[in-house]
Amino acid sequence: MRNWTFARAIALAGAVVALSATASSAQKKYDTGATDTEIKIGNIMPYSGPASSYATIGKTEAAYFKMINEKGGIKGRKITFISYDDGYSPPKMVEQARKLVESDEVLLIFNPLGTPGNTAIQKYMNTKKVPQLFVSTGAAKWNDPKNYPWTMGWQPSYQVEARIYAKYILKNHPGKTIGVLYANDDFGKDYLIGLKDGLGDQAAKLLVIESAYETSSPTVDSQIVQIKGANPDIFINIATPKFAAQAIKKLGEMNWKPVHFLTNVSASVGAVMKPAGYDNSQGVLSAAYMKDPKDTQWDKDPGMMEWRAFMDKYYPEGDKEDGATVFGYGVAQGLVKVLEQCGDNLTRENVMKQAASLNTQINIYLPGTQIKTGPDDFAPLEQLQMMRFKGESWELFGPMISGEKNS
Repeated sequence: MRNWTFARAIALAGAVVALSATASSAQKKYDTGATDTEIKIGNIMPYSGPASSYATIGKTEAAYFKMINEKGGIKGRKITFISYDDGYSPPKMVEQARKLVESDEVLLIFNPLGTPGNTAIQKYMNTKKVPQLFVSTGAAKWNDPKNYPWTMGWQPSYQVEARIYAKYILKNHPGKTIGVLYANDDFGKDYLIGLKDGLGDQAAKLLVIESAYETSSPTVDSQIVQIKGANPDIFINIATPKFAAQAIKKLGEMNWKPVHFLTNVSASVGAVMKPAGYDNSQGVLSAAYMKDPKDTQWDKDPGMMEWRAFMDKYYPEGDKEDGATVFGYGVAQGLVKVLEQCGDNLTRENVMKQAASLNTQINIYLPGTQIKTGPDDFAPLEQLQMMRFKGESWELFGPMISGEKNS
């Protein structure tokens, strides 16, 4: 009897150990790039080249993850953030993406910047089934979960934003003609699609000139002269920061004062409006979803106070007037929320599952801005508010507007 009891006890103990091991393995699931102590995140930024003014986004993200690590990481796991330069060159982004996935073995690539480069790596990332998460570009193509289930955008799409401008023009400047400066790539072409879509059957009549520029060009001065020659009432400036600033400055030099719309990606005071000259920038219109660090109404705002404290401690050399630092801070928060939702299931599949089930707010975005995704909705942000440049900062006006099609 005693031997039977002992044997039974041993058997039961063995069963408990086996069950514990099974439970433990069920609780923790990892893919390449994640362990009990580390989460490897890849990133690609134009630290050099024509879009290098965006480099501060990558630097802000690196600083944010450093702060997260100092606070204990994500459930005790430290983030290893590996960020490479692609010079805003699609072939270089392909090279860096392969390096991150195949050599560095990251769990995911986060917030790689630029429409041409992200287009170049999209098929590769989806074939490899590695998340291309919260890409730093507003192309509409990132919201295509059926064909590209491993790619997701973050900011409001360029088409969404352009439809908002079209709505505003039709309501406030009916019948006025439009001239457009745009980048001759997917970024610029996406804006044109949204603009024409928003203008509807009036597009052909109102759009009197569309002038493209190459990102390899030194200036857009000749394009601005050409657009002015067509004498439109409204000028829409679809350019990255360097060229957007040149365009604003050139309009000032020519003393040409059309109604001027500027893409949100170039609405940074520090990187665009200040270099273009505050005098030249007065009255320029744009749209926003983030709080402007130069807007005094946010001086005592808890979210912006947190951001300033973060900048002081972790990125003191960063420009607090550059909205790109606010962008980097906000999207990094978004990734941390996804990783927290993943819990101990840090597989690439679960990363995308959690990214596709967001319903949250981020405190440096405008009040009422909801970050919402679903299995069939890979567009986290879809609302903007109009703003006008006045003095040395942007002034918000009007309601939050949805730029969704048929909204």
